[in-house]
Amino acid sequence: MSMPILGSEQFSSRPVDPDALRRSLPSSLPTHTVTQEQIDNLDPLTYEVVRHRLWSVTDEMGEALKRMSGSPIVTDANDFDFAVSDELGQEVQVGLYNTMLVGAVDLAIYWTLRNRAANPGIAEGDMFLTNDPWVGGGLHQNDVMVYQPVFHNGQLFAWTSAICHEPDLGGVGLGSFSPAAQDVFSESLPTPPVKVVRDFQLQNDIADVWVRRSRVPMLVALDLRAKIGANNVGRERLHALIEQYGADTVKAVMKRMMSDAETRLRDKLGALPDGSWSATGYQDQSHEGDRGLHKITVTTTKTGDHLSFDFTGTDPQSGVVNCTYAGMRGGVMLALLPILAGDIPWSAGGLMRCFDLVSEEGTLNNATYPAAVGRGPIGPAWLTGNLVAECLSQMLDRDLELGKNVQATCCGTWDTAVIAGLDERGERPAPFLNIVMEPMSGGYGARPHADGIDTGGLFCIPMGRIPDVEMTEFLYPVLALWRREVPDSGGPGRHRGGVGASIAITPHGTSVPMGLVLASNGKAVSQNGGLAGGHPGNTGLDVLARNSRVTELLAAGTLPADLSELGDSLEPGQNYASSYLAPGEVFVMSWQGGGGYGDPLRRAPQAVADDLREQKITEAAAREVYGVVLADASVDEAATADERARLRAQRQERSRLLRVPEGRKADPASEKRVDDNLVEAVDGTRTVVACGHCHEILGEKDGDENLAVAVYEGPATDAGPQIVANAADYVDPPVVFRQYCCPSCWTALGSAVVPADHRDTLSGRGLTAVR
Repeated sequence: MSMPILGSEQFSSRPVDPDALRRSLPSSLPTHTVTQEQIDNLDPLTYEVVRHRLWSVTDEMGEALKRMSGSPIVTDANDFDFAVSDELGQEVQVGLYNTMLVGAVDLAIYWTLRNRAANPGIAEGDMFLTNDPWVGGGLHQNDVMVYQPVFHNGQLFAWTSAICHEPDLGGVGLGSFSPAAQDVFSESLPTPPVKVVRDFQLQNDIADVWVRRSRVPMLVALDLRAKIGANNVGRERLHALIEQYGADTVKAVMKRMMSDAETRLRDKLGALPDGSWSATGYQDQSHEGDRGLHKITVTTTKTGDHLSFDFTGTDPQSGVVNCTYAGMRGGVMLALLPILAGDIPWSAGGLMRCFDLVSEEGTLNNATYPAAVGRGPIGPAWLTGNLVAECLSQMLDRDLELGKNVQATCCGTWDTAVIAGLDERGERPAPFLNIVMEPMSGGYGARPHADGIDTGGLFCIPMGRIPDVEMTEFLYPVLALWRREVPDSGGPGRHRGGVGASIAITPHGTSVPMGLVLASNGKAVSQNGGLAGGHPGNTGLDVLARNSRVTELLAAGTLPADLSELGDSLEPGQNYASSYLAPGEVFVMSWQGGGGYGDPLRRAPQAVADDLREQKITEAAAREVYGVVLADASVDEAATADERARLRAQRQERSRLLRVPEGRKADPASEKRVDDNLVEAVDGTRTVVACGHCHEILGEKDGDENLAVAVYEGPATDAGPQIVANAADYVDPPVVFRQYCCPSCWTALGSAVVPADHRDTLSGRGLTAVR
């Protein structure tokens, strides 16, 4: 446990009241704004034209950043974002790239206005740089934001910002990931906002201090200039827009964009029934050598047109699996934007007015300085987003129209692998460092009406891309033995989760071992949960093949295609580890698919046959999980019916009742959907919960007792062949497959791979089935 640092609280940024912030600014920093009357009197056509022009400004900023950056993280994987904000930092338009960053951009601008306006001042021609995740801008130190004030006639009119992940900014570990870190002092140094451009000139002293920390200073220096260039494009386009339409009109459009986004989201929320939904997830291991589980929990409450996300009960900060308030907020935006605002322009400043956050300080997703936060966005912030997405999906699943946006958890987390060493392919050996970006092709979660997209990307980066494998081999001394989709990695369900993939690499063009840093979750406890009885997707798995046969096989003209061909010395990579990869050895990384939706035994048999033909699942999964029997690649209908009856009988035999059911059926005419399986119904003077398939009454809504459902607990492998990692290799607490079923028709109502002491709910308040 690190010691508290007195005075560090001044760097903690939080949302502010815009009017109070404006009043606090010195007279030397006048701001441009407009009246509500000017906003209301906007011509509709002008509004739409200017709104789309502002959208194009952010797109052009992104293209400028991509063209100027030399980092594959930006150019290939699209791990960056940008924004145009109003004079007070409220986000008017954000990009379609790393949406978690949306939750942090405004926080950095608020802090800058409060702490830099008087000294050293905020003036035309300035740009600021920060990588302090407590201040905001990014979610960990590798997220670096360069942002600028835009002035018109001497008044502060707007802000533009550009952020991307830097490959390395110093610290103990390669890529600034330190798996053993216990506090931030083992990681990259957080830099609060500093003026890196003054009077339109890059300050060489600041730039030198900045790049000096990195193991790849030329890339970091180029990215710095790329972000400055992107901001220059933003400023020029804004000035052109102001010149054409007038400052008041452009500002009125900016304010209207945020208020319209807020109004549309509030209207959507107001049309839904009030309620609360809860979800809990785990980080398996918190640092190198740890074998524990660390909990994040959230209760989402919708009241009228407002949401509250309450994280009370989350475990204290630990190891490297922490994020700051900005990361927690970024995780919420990860889920809210695609699930609730997919049909609303992403004026984040307005959308964020529709919710509040409740969280204890010093916890995993609201860590206090000097916690280690290097894993912040791809650990606790990502899990926060998964849990919020689960709650929002439960909320929307009750509505047939809005239920189209329901989605099981996508690729549960980011599997981090950093390699660095000596490239000896050229005339002179040169150092290299690469973050393996292949996990960008994660599987998407299943929906009530469709399967998840196979290797479709990441929920938090809509425009993400997987790198070109040939470019990876060109840039770094590695050879890719395979890069392919993994059968069974998508969670089984009535609709199947999208499959994930794997890559195998071996050193090629270097004679010395390269360093390898691993940082991941989801190897012991699933992070890609299903919904409505759907199973989770695969667990992550990293394997090092020591003393492999790869050199011998390649010399014989054979390209190995499976781990079994590489030899017997297979070492599972821990969640957090500093290791190495030597010539003649192979590193295999398998990342996660998406969770399933609905009971797998209710999947259309022909869809299972199609999945098997397309190698999305294996024969074992077709029969053992989906209960489908195939003969000559065609569905044997009679045998399938018998097999599914056998599997339902097996569920009955192995399960125990939480409470004996009443033996009464609900009136189908009174039923209202809860999810794929559960309904609410009127039974006399009471509201009950029933199975939507057989109409068996399971209990009273909002009752004090457990629902009358059956529960089974067994080894994690009972979830199906998609569970590939052995939890005991990573953590000490026992991990189980837990499934709840209707005690009448034996439909799966909830399925998960969780710690044995996990307390779970089937679908929110009043529908609990607590173990």
